[in-house]
Amino acid sequence: MKQSNSTYSILVLAFAFMLLATQGVQAQVLYKPEPAANPNLGGNSPWTAVCASAGFNQYYVSFNWDPPLVASNNEFVLELSDANGYFSSPTELARVSDKNTTFDFKFQFALPSDIRGDNFKFRVRSTSPAKTSPASDAFSMYFIDYNSPLLISENGSGNIPAGGEIQICGGGSVTLKPHNIPNAGTYIYNWYRSGTLLAEKTESITVSESGMYYVELDYGDCSGSANTLSNTIEITTGSSSGLAINGTSNISICPGETHLLEANISGEGLTYKWYKDGSVVSGPTVDGNTFTVDAGTSGFEGSYKVEISGSGVCTEMSNPVTVSSSGSFDISLNNEENIVLLPAQTKTLSVSTTASNATYQWYKNNSAITDATSSSLEIDGIGEYYVKVTDNGGPCTPAPVASSKINVVAPNSFEFVVDYVGTYTSCESVDATLSLTQIYAVGNNGNKTDVTADLQNSFDYQWKFNGGDVSAETSKTITVSDQNGNGEYTLFGTIDAFEASSNKLQVKLASNETLQITANSTVLCEGGEAIVLESTLDLTDASFEWKKDGTVVDTSSTSLTVTGTGVYQLVITSNDCPLVSNEITISAFDESLLVLDKSKDLIIIEGETQTLTASGADSYEWYDAGNNLISSSSFYDFAEEGEYLLIAYFGTCTVSKVITVTYRDMFAIPNVITTNGDGINDLWVLPNTYSRDPNVLVTIFNERGEQVFSQAGYENNWPQSTTSFNKQSMIFYYKITRGGKSLKQGTITVIK
Repeated sequence: MKQSNSTYSILVLAFAFMLLATQGVQAQVLYKPEPAANPNLGGNSPWTAVCASAGFNQYYVSFNWDPPLVASNNEFVLELSDANGYFSSPTELARVSDKNTTFDFKFQFALPSDIRGDNFKFRVRSTSPAKTSPASDAFSMYFIDYNSPLLISENGSGNIPAGGEIQICGGGSVTLKPHNIPNAGTYIYNWYRSGTLLAEKTESITVSESGMYYVELDYGDCSGSANTLSNTIEITTGSSSGLAINGTSNISICPGETHLLEANISGEGLTYKWYKDGSVVSGPTVDGNTFTVDAGTSGFEGSYKVEISGSGVCTEMSNPVTVSSSGSFDISLNNEENIVLLPAQTKTLSVSTTASNATYQWYKNNSAITDATSSSLEIDGIGEYYVKVTDNGGPCTPAPVASSKINVVAPNSFEFVVDYVGTYTSCESVDATLSLTQIYAVGNNGNKTDVTADLQNSFDYQWKFNGGDVSAETSKTITVSDQNGNGEYTLFGTIDAFEASSNKLQVKLASNETLQITANSTVLCEGGEAIVLESTLDLTDASFEWKKDGTVVDTSSTSLTVTGTGVYQLVITSNDCPLVSNEITISAFDESLLVLDKSKDLIIIEGETQTLTASGADSYEWYDAGNNLISSSSFYDFAEEGEYLLIAYFGTCTVSKVITVTYRDMFAIPNVITTNGDGINDLWVLPNTYSRDPNVLVTIFNERGEQVFSQAGYENNWPQSTTSFNKQSMIFYYKITRGGKSLKQGTITVIK
């Protein structure tokens, strides 16, 4: 039985190896890539961090792999992880197709300009067969897109103080921020105080402690080579002098009057600077502790502050004082700034005011209009209109206040603006709604006035499609829901003697048809049956494109024979819009697609069965050692030891596995035999695991270490005679090896 199985084993293994060879099974080993020295620079040390810039961006990675050879169309691809070292969406750095017989070579790559971080890894991927190397160690990688010294100032204003010093009084704080770097919020920063690195990493820093402050961009291990270290701002602190502006914090002044603002600290030779709404209005002036607000000056209202500085005092700014106009009131015209007046048309102008006892006078072209003294005015001519309002009941002497001006013009022509309503996307939406959004009156000088609110309900409308009228479409809005309506739309309108036309809008609606492509297989293997892609729609008279990985590969064949792995798709042009099919991914054949639920080397107990189940393939065939088909199921129940062959079919590809079944040993290696000729325990019998296996060598030594027996494929036949045993009890030593590797060793006691 054992000898017969050995014969079958050789036949089955030969058959399996022949199948494996025809299927192109790969066993390449890809090693993790390592940094390499730049051959274009002096020295031979590999890089330890990537510090790329626009001025230098050339790096090398060494890579090696073990045969067998890859396919002739294989490419090796160098990929970069994300900033956390993960490859869920890797970045391709380099790709080579001429290294398929070179087992040790270098990639050259340039770092993308958006890469910044300390935990980037890279790996190498082959395309045929599809294999991936282990990831490299983590490295700092930064593209230094800004490498000039930063400039910092208070709040990033750009005003660097003289001598680089900012003084803080009375426990206040100052915010420092760079002002000369674009997209400042996208960077990480290193802030320092008197040489000590601070915890803050943000664009700005708020400080209240004295010290020398400066900043640089945080480029990790590349920070030193980036040359971004900023200027230094010295922060000093001092006590507040209690500066304030005398009087109340809210002051009202009548028109034409003045008010004197006065600081509460004076006469000490100090320098004063007065501010209104944050801008300097007076100073710096020595002993200038007062400032006069003139209500006769336009825009005098606002928030006023004073700042003092000088020897022996802390530079300090007061709290604000608000100055407003007493007896002031608001005027609001209830009309647009520009009005279009059609022939024989009238308009009403009106005004609202907060004056308590108002009187009115309307003006046209700067001349008072007779008897136009109410809050509204009806007009029928073009010109420039405004109104003056006087409050006769306020606390101050009455003074008229003029409103803003309204221009009333006659139109020379009208223009329409139409636009898509809702979420319309060309060649994706199945309907589109177009509508009038604006009407402009165009004057003789070309100026345009929006008159949509006044005139949108006064026009007569007509939609046009490719220049022709669309029947019954005479409103401001049109909805297109048929691909036959794809084309150019415009809106025309008339009012009195005027005609108006709109801009042109293109409508391209998607087809409501569904395009599907099918394949007779999705796994491509060398020497297998051709994979053919076909369409569910008739392509005879259609304009179409077969695409592979987004690139057009065929525009004439109604079915496509696949020539390589990739993602395939069919696009048909229908009414100026593409009709896109589903995607079919064709992958390279890989024996790992076949999965066994147990080891292919089974050990069973004689008289029992063991079930081995395969998965992942389309169909299966199980053969015994005599090459007889014993099952076409996905599983087989093994009851006898021997060698079997499983062939799994993946479309036009196959994977073969040799299954070895052996009986479990039911006894251990004996350490005592009796050579008394009674037929019981006369021979040293080994378990099936070690006996009759041509790859297992059994060697026996006497007590002096001399070899007395050696046999591969041990036949349980030692000792072959008892004549050599001259003692009652003798000790022998044995060693069992396979391929030079020790499996078992021990002693045998022979009792005569």
